Amino acid sequence: MSGPNLVPVREALRLDEAALSAYLTGRLPELDPADLRILQFEGGQSNPTYLLESAGRRYVLRKKPPGKLLPSAHMVEREYRFIAGLADSDVPVPRAYLLCEDTDVIGTAFYVMDYVEGRVLTDPLLPGLSPAERGATYDELNRVMAALHKVDFAAAGLSDMGKTSDYLARQISRWSRQYEASKTHEIPAMDKLIAWLGANIPADDSVSIVHGDFRLANVIFHPTEPKILAVLDWELATLGHPLGDFAYNAMFYSLPAGDEGFPGLGGADLAALGVPGEDAYVAAYCRRTGRDHIDNWAFYKAFAMFRLSAILQGVYHRGISGNASSERARLVGGRAALLAELGWRQVSGD
Repeated sequence: MSGPNLVPVREALRLDEAALSAYLTGRLPELDPADLRILQFEGGQSNPTYLLESAGRRYVLRKKPPGKLLPSAHMVEREYRFIAGLADSDVPVPRAYLLCEDTDVIGTAFYVMDYVEGRVLTDPLLPGLSPAERGATYDELNRVMAALHKVDFAAAGLSDMGKTSDYLARQISRWSRQYEASKTHEIPAMDKLIAWLGANIPADDSVSIVHGDFRLANVIFHPTEPKILAVLDWELATLGHPLGDFAYNAMFYSLPAGDEGFPGLGGADLAALGVPGEDAYVAAYCRRTGRDHIDNWAFYKAFAMFRLSAILQGVYHRGISGNASSERARLVGGRAALLAELGWRQVSGD
């Protein structure tokens, strides 16, 4: 577990502080431009994130990275809409203050939200917690995932944030294109996975809000309790199939424990850790969302792994191009092949 990893702003991601201060003055409560300090959160792989400190208040600024970007990537505008729309729901989110789409201010679109104090649990093994605390932590993760999928997106003002049919087919097409656009080397398992997924889409066309990257590292827990205070990183959020979203969340069961790039619980003694097994985790989600069971679970898991593989390939491509938001981009992006192979294993029996 860890608190925020704050570092001086990297030169490649430096902001025009004078322009930012001028824009925020009068728009952000209690901002004192003469007392503005900016630090960078290190560790994110996509949108650069900054801590703004002023007059005893702390805010978080999220922006797009510099350089040429892939189509539809790094959508901070989407993040802002979802955070603002979920403010009165059962899904905990930070307070959203403003969205700036004027690229003349700091070079890209950005938004500002509250800073939420708490724990970010980056290691799925949850070292330092008791077995009971680990079980409660995963149950809370499951609870919030289910709560998101039960939100009435029309009542939340988010019905225009995505199409309500054919999500899986559209995602397979989209991420296949993104993968090809950022390909740096051949991954045979990815080619086989793309072909299999396109030919085996389930008939179930359920729709809900989907987060797109719902995992331990993207939520903030209470400093001492197994309670989620804020869900972060909404750039991939849309309207789509809840089971694809849930399979991504449950992927930690398949990813290898201790992996430096994208760790999970694969190979770990779950009973000794106090963590529910995959079947129990799936059953808890079904109970909370009113499902009897999940048909075609292997498809949804393979789909989630394919999608993450395509995302990580994009991270790797940005890393070798020099404009990723973290020095760890090369390491994390190098896991694209592993995810493709794990996904193919779900459905091929290899």
